[in-house]
Amino acid sequence: MVLQSNLTGICCISLSYRRIAKVYSEPRSAWTKLEDCATFAPMYGRGRKNSTKLVHPRLDPLRKRLYHFWWLPAVLVVVFLCGLRFSSHQLVHQRVMSVIQPSTSSVTPPQAQPTEGSPAKATQSSEQPSAEGSKETNLYAATTDTQVGDRFASIPERVYSPNVGDATVDVIDPETFEIVDHYAVGEIPHHVTPSWDMKKLYVNNEGSSSLTVIDPKTGKPTDTISVPYPYNLYFTPDGEKAIVVVERLQTLEFRDPDTWRLLSSVYIPSPGVDHMDFSAEGDYLLASSEWGGLVTKVDTKEMKITGSIEVGGNPVDVKLSPDGKVFYVANQGEGYGGVHVIDPRAMKQLKFIPTGAGAHGLYVSRDTKSLYVANRLAGTISVIDFATRKVMATWEVGGSPDMLQLSPDGTQLWYADRYNGTVSVMNARSGKLIHRIAVGYYPHGLTYFPNVGRFSLGHNGVYR
Repeated sequence: MVLQSNLTGICCISLSYRRIAKVYSEPRSAWTKLEDCATFAPMYGRGRKNSTKLVHPRLDPLRKRLYHFWWLPAVLVVVFLCGLRFSSHQLVHQRVMSVIQPSTSSVTPPQAQPTEGSPAKATQSSEQPSAEGSKETNLYAATTDTQVGDRFASIPERVYSPNVGDATVDVIDPETFEIVDHYAVGEIPHHVTPSWDMKKLYVNNEGSSSLTVIDPKTGKPTDTISVPYPYNLYFTPDGEKAIVVVERLQTLEFRDPDTWRLLSSVYIPSPGVDHMDFSAEGDYLLASSEWGGLVTKVDTKEMKITGSIEVGGNPVDVKLSPDGKVFYVANQGEGYGGVHVIDPRAMKQLKFIPTGAGAHGLYVSRDTKSLYVANRLAGTISVIDFATRKVMATWEVGGSPDMLQLSPDGTQLWYADRYNGTVSVMNARSGKLIHRIAVGYYPHGLTYFPNVGRFSLGHNGVYR
């Protein structure tokens, strides 16, 4: 039996070698020779251990079938790379959308809408101090002019729209409503911020951890400054500190506005810190936490938290009243859609003013008697009277009005339609739509520059 097995093996080996010899005696192309080398080389020392069976690929049906699919690995590699690129694009899109339009889990569940004068939280005051009087000090007095100063004589009036989704800025001529320039900036640019001295513009590139510097004389980028994840940017009223709002890290970074050296960081114990405004003296600020429903008070001298109030929902833009006594905080949360009136000394809510779904951006009128409120989800703009703290008018404008700006003469209200890819212009007195301009993907914190005022507090153009 052993002898018969050995003889069988010897015959198989002899037959295999005769087949090999026959194959190599036939005319073969270079490709066939290369194929033979690739097939037989593994059999000698790198194939199966103690393997003695040599099979030419043309005689092996499996190898013959595989040979016809030599291109398959290349296709698989291409498909993998395409999938990787698509996944990367989806991640960027989801990141943008998470900042632009929160997921359901990030939004406070629908609640009963607070009514005027009713306590929204335990910290709310039952008091109703008198509304702003006309004889009181007006913090916005310098913004009542209807023409920009001589210091801006060499700067053309332009509207700069940062497009969050495609990382670009559109530059619009407000006289013709035409886009006169368009250029790339960093990733996820949220706001265009005038510097405190109103000599530069900064594009807040959250995704690229940078600020793009724009020269307003030419309207073009000139430099880039590295700061971590700038969602927003503000300046203290005295111009001594720049505050980079790092929403991703729940942090306010106090920096030197000339060297951008970090002075101190204040961690906000509530997610989504993104908007703020300063007291009349500038010794403290109130900052909203969009995802945490909190408004936090921060001492700008000591750079530390000194108080907070829970308002619920999704508080966003913040504005100080002309007399400096109360702060107005927009709330776009479900079941809210309005503006909180907050006493900053007692950190208590005095009143809630319903305006419309998605109340987001706030802007003081040129005569400083009214407050414009952009209701992003309702597609409306409400006008609140500072004297009575009541809504005087609500205009149906359509689209998704976001951040607001006034023309220097106060006759035109400009705003970005966040989800419509347009910038809209309306009559600031009648609410009538004047023009719509197609811009980039997800326009956000546009600025109209130059504008009236002594200095800039930052954001997308807040002046005093």
